[in-house]
Amino acid sequence: MSRITVPSFAKLNLFLSVRRKRADGFHAIRTLFERISLHDTITLTTRRDNRITVSSDNPALNRDSNNLALTAALLLQKTYAVKQGAAIRIEKRIPLGSGMGGGSSNAAATLLGLNRLWKVKASRAALVKLGARIGSDVPFFVHECTYAWGTGRGERVRPLQELAGVKLRHVIVMPGIAVSTPRVYAAWDRRRSLRLTRPGSGAKLTYLALKKNHPALLSGVISNSLEPVTESMYPQVSRAKAALSAQGVKTIMMSGSGPAVFGIVNSRKEADQVRSHLGKSRLYGVFCATSI
Repeated sequence: MSRITVPSFAKLNLFLSVRRKRADGFHAIRTLFERISLHDTITLTTRRDNRITVSSDNPALNRDSNNLALTAALLLQKTYAVKQGAAIRIEKRIPLGSGMGGGSSNAAATLLGLNRLWKVKASRAALVKLGARIGSDVPFFVHECTYAWGTGRGERVRPLQELAGVKLRHVIVMPGIAVSTPRVYAAWDRRRSLRLTRPGSGAKLTYLALKKNHPALLSGVISNSLEPVTESMYPQVSRAKAALSAQGVKTIMMSGSGPAVFGIVNSRKEADQVRSHLGKSRLYGVFCATSI
């Protein structure tokens, strides 16, 4: 048997504009992805038969037959007529249902890892196409880049290699709730006439602030058009933002459809101080992370 271990990183959305609902039921979006250091760990081991199995230290994943890592493995196996099987072990650190792409990241890491383990030799472009069939965020993780634009339903990814050296520090607050992404989008559809999104210039301003490597310029620029909708449905998101603000954090936003909220801070010392203080309340899961 052969074995490899790969990291499965989380993401944040530094900009998210939701557009029209498409004929396929998905929404057109424009987003700026950031890959961060918070990660799960996936161990892939070949099996003597052709079965795919998944286990995790998180019991919820062991019960989930829709696990995206399993979906990815089965799709790669079928597409390339692989005769081997694999045991997938997920050590979970990215909170489930947080808006940080944990499931999509697990799928991408599984595709990349099994491509090596099984010696499939599929190109990155081919893996990106497979990833798009699994989930909208999967292609971003397959690209293994720090920042990227995402369009279409998020699956059309343009890596921003010119920003690779820009490092942001985050404190991430996870309220102890589960958010239904379909419900959030349905509510957004009902309220879209209220023009909850900021002007399109926000995308350009976010990119320019990153290009200047000036995190302070991101305050008041980064935006998420789903945030007001999620906050109206889940007041815990507003309280998490207020908790970060009370610690002096100036740049705060929700990631994806939520409920995770992140703040951008200036130093590791500041991040550790904010995490230590908020962690004492035991109301939230609190994490520190950097761009990677």
